[in-house]
This record gives sequence, structure tokens and C-alpha cells, in this order.
Amino acid sequence: MDDVIIYTKRGCPYCGGAKTDLLRRGIRYTEHDVQDDPAALRQMLALNGNRRQVPTIVQGDQVTVGFGGH
Repeated sequence: MDDVIIYTKRGCPYCGGAKTDLLRRGIRYTEHDVQDDPAALRQMLALNGNRRQVPTIVQGDQVTVGFGGH
């Protein structure tokens, strides 16, 4: 089982940064592209308060919207 679910879209530099950060920290993730998968888009909107903002990162009960490159 993966540790994190990340909702992304193609060409999003923040999504790329978030995935790179997760990999650098050795955190496994499952990626869902909300442009290609309408069900994933609906799931993301339900999790993040109907915000059409990626990346939306889900780890356990914690949902983070956006990535600032900490």
C-alpha cells in the first residue's frame, strides 16, 4: 500500500516538484491525473473542499492543497 495519494495534472510544475520531493524523502505515492480521470477529479474535489487546485496530496487523514517546495 502506498503512503500518499497525489492528484495532479499534466504540465503542472508544482505537481512535479511535489512528486520529486516525495521521492527524495523515500515516500511512495499513487498518482491520479485529474485531467484524464473524471472519477479522480470528483474524489479530489470531495477531499479538498471543491478546490480545482493541484497538487492535492493526501496522507492518511491529512489533505494538503498545493506545494510550496519546502
